[in-house]
Amino acid sequence: MRLQRTIKKEITFHGIGLHTGKYAMVKLKPASRDTGIVFYRVDRGAIIRANITSVVDTAFATTIGFVNGLDVVKVKTVEHLLAAAAGLGIDNLIIEVDGPEIPILDGSSTKLVGIILEAGIAKQGKKMPFIKITKPVVYEDAHSRIVALPYDGMRISYCINFGHHMLGQQELTVNIDEKTFVQEIAPARTFGFLSDVEKLRANGLAKGGSLDNAVIVGDDGILNATGLRFEDEFVRHKVLDSIGDLSLIGFPIQGHIMLEKAGHTANINFLKKLITSIDSYSLISSEVDHLPHHVLNYS
Repeated sequence: MRLQRTIKKEITFHGIGLHTGKYAMVKLKPASRDTGIVFYRVDRGAIIRANITSVVDTAFATTIGFVNGLDVVKVKTVEHLLAAAAGLGIDNLIIEVDGPEIPILDGSSTKLVGIILEAGIAKQGKKMPFIKITKPVVYEDAHSRIVALPYDGMRISYCINFGHHMLGQQELTVNIDEKTFVQEIAPARTFGFLSDVEKLRANGLAKGGSLDNAVIVGDDGILNATGLRFEDEFVRHKVLDSIGDLSLIGFPIQGHIMLEKAGHTANINFLKKLITSIDSYSLISSEVDHLPHHVLNYS
């Protein structure tokens, strides 16, 4: 069991959101132990904890929000930043943002990793609990399947299968640690199909998307002049998204997570299935023997 970690100093970055197209400034700030990951919409005065109880939308991105009367204050597309934090073992962090969406930057987590490393990583004087899978947990819906199996470490296996000759079926299994995340997962960019762009924009999405922050797949191939960063960049990005989404359970997971054609919705629904399968995991900690009420009370 490792010590909790935060960053050593404040650091900022800025850019446009992939879906809203709106500019935002983000400040990452150190947080005391046991804080967790907390977003603060400085323009709306709303605090939003990064856990599954805060998820309000999973269409094409993971959106967390805070219900304020009849209004819902949201932060959209949090998964890449959450993945960067989880991949580097950052447990406690304040994320101040003055807009509705986390900037997409280059569409991956590489720049976010660089920002966190520039801020520095500080160990804190308390152990970090983790969830240990002890029995299989299975989530299935009409399109997706996610299985968690006992494993000594964090392993992710992902299978995608798109009806496009450029993608087809891609599979990847990777043991997740700081090194493999930074080198093999973080650089993988978000992707989309040219045929879907107009439809997405008609529905208020992908307003900030471009060849600078997404891999665009056309009928005849990749439109990005720079090509792909990995031959299987598409499945690697799905692993990246899943790391960010899975971190919303609030603790590192020790186990083998196997995902088939899973997106943000399936990832969140799997977490809900997992935390209610109380005979299938243990929360390993010298101080906590059950998941906190705010995690269990997701409905």
